Amino acid sequence: MGLILLRYGEIALKGQNRQEFLRCLRRNVRRCLREHHIAGEVESVGQRLYVRTEQVEEALAPLSRVFGLVSLSPVREVPRDVDAIIAAAIEEARAAGLNENSSFRVQARRADKTFPHTSPEINRLVGEGVAQALHARVDLSANADITLGVEIAQDAALVFARVIPAPGGFPIGVEGRVVALISGGIDSPVAAWMMMKRGCYVIPLHFSQNEVETSKALDNIAQLSRYSYGWELRPFVLDHAATVMPTLEKLRAIGESRWNCIFCKRVLIAKACEIAEEQGALGVVMGDALGQVASQSLANLAAISYGAPLPILRPLLGLDKTEIIALARRIGTFAISTRAQAPCAFLPNHPVTRGSLSKLRDILNRLKALEAEPYEPSI
Repeated sequence: MGLILLRYGEIALKGQNRQEFLRCLRRNVRRCLREHHIAGEVESVGQRLYVRTEQVEEALAPLSRVFGLVSLSPVREVPRDVDAIIAAAIEEARAAGLNENSSFRVQARRADKTFPHTSPEINRLVGEGVAQALHARVDLSANADITLGVEIAQDAALVFARVIPAPGGFPIGVEGRVVALISGGIDSPVAAWMMMKRGCYVIPLHFSQNEVETSKALDNIAQLSRYSYGWELRPFVLDHAATVMPTLEKLRAIGESRWNCIFCKRVLIAKACEIAEEQGALGVVMGDALGQVASQSLANLAAISYGAPLPILRPLLGLDKTEIIALARRIGTFAISTRAQAPCAFLPNHPVTRGSLSKLRDILNRLKALEAEPYEPSI
């Protein structure tokens, strides 16, 4: 039976709430294993989680996508004996490709302080043993080709040479539900992923403009599902034109079509808030990044959010496009989002870039007055 060491980060700071976060994390780890048909046991020991399984290699990639984990390592479990630890370290280093042309370092951690050797002593003893056996060069800096880890637990010593990064954050489910607007573009799937990282159940909502963009949105939601252990992403898909056209026709009637983008998003948010209320969600997520396009200027964001009955969450607000693209590549949504694109049919030639709240309120009053009059929409 193999062993995988799972590390969590921010959860350790949670004080009295830590056990609830850990219960949620263990639940999601079990669901991850079950979803990939991997038999294994999940247990907590001190500030570590462990998975015991005979399918170690198969489990590594899925577990590296579990929110709440910061990294994981397949470990070799040996007796708490220096010679056994050195022998295991040599085997791990050899398996990792360490030789006379590469460098290594040893990082020991004593979870059990009753072990007779301190961490620096373990580093020295294991380093000497590995260097003599494999004739490799010791490099104590982060530039070492291989880092050998040694953890001294109460019942055994754990030795490893691989540290696989995981997304970190909180386990999905500790922060409640949100409705996330998902388009076919780059930004909105990344915004949804970031809210998942903060422990939210995400309810995807897509407003379909055409088959091209809807296909991209649904494929991105499927990609996000690879991270959503503990929660099934079930998208709502609504017709975009049917949702926004009544409002846009009224804007045209009063000569304010330059405000199309702002009012389009206001209508989408209003519909998202309705769905959120039905689904017990507490906020609406959007992929806005400050100043990226006309509708995302600070003034326009204020106009778009004005009067919304729920919080509008914008996790990408302070990121630039390069940072968002890097995250999209990491998540696996970038290639999908950059497939053939279809333009929006309602984009005005000269959209408003600095919509004021006073002008917005004026337009809202005029639209309200228009509703009281007979109105024949133009085609």
